[in-house]
Amino acid sequence: MVNIIVCGACGRMGSGIISMAKQDKDFNIVAGIEIDNHPSIGNKHPLIVKSSEMENVVNSGDIIIDFTIASNTMKNVELALKKNAKIVIGTTGLTDENKQTLKKASEKISIVFAPNMSTGINLLLDIVENIAKKIPDYDVEIVEIHHNKKKDSPSGTAIRLAEAIAAGHNKNLKDVGIYGRYGTQALRKPGEIGVHAVRCGDVCGDHTVYFASEGERIEISHKATSRAGLVAGALRAAKWIANKPAGLYDMRDVLGLKA
Repeated sequence: MVNIIVCGACGRMGSGIISMAKQDKDFNIVAGIEIDNHPSIGNKHPLIVKSSEMENVVNSGDIIIDFTIASNTMKNVELALKKNAKIVIGTTGLTDENKQTLKKASEKISIVFAPNMSTGINLLLDIVENIAKKIPDYDVEIVEIHHNKKKDSPSGTAIRLAEAIAAGHNKNLKDVGIYGRYGTQALRKPGEIGVHAVRCGDVCGDHTVYFASEGERIEISHKATSRAGLVAGALRAAKWIANKPAGLYDMRDVLGLKA
């Protein structure tokens, strides 16, 4: 049995993870973690604990599952290092500095980090990277749509798709990524990877990649109709990492997609 601690327990992802984990005999939910003034603090099913008191329960868990915000996630990574705990991270909006911190921490603890843990998206990452290798001269644009309460833009998933395509082109996304276009000097340059964000309604997450040249266009889309796929992926990652040594992994490792 895998003992888990869920950070962001009352959020959309955290509550979904707890609900699905309750139905899986392989999981024991040690506690859910929330901000100190959250009205659910003290609830017993599962026990909801203040984030400032997380250190008191972390020794009872095998794995921390974190879907919060970047600043909280980095604090939880520090605690995981201190307690030698494994951690699964689905938080988006992490900076390059944050990611370097994860890489350093993974020398001592096991970490799965993926901005999108659905099986479909991670298959799509492989697909678009391979297409990019075959047609490096095609224009590439990515459009993502999310609900109107999403704070970060573009989505972490859109960035990962762009990174995969850039890798297929043997380039660094920092050198070729363009995030939206505006003004009279917005002419598309060869080799750019455009990333565009739309925020509306209650859209769970749509991502479309366009490969286009003169006379034809390839469109590849993934549409999440609920968070169930993300939740299932996070729990799959938790089971997978339970017996893995220190290292920084992603969902393609979990799914066995890497050579």
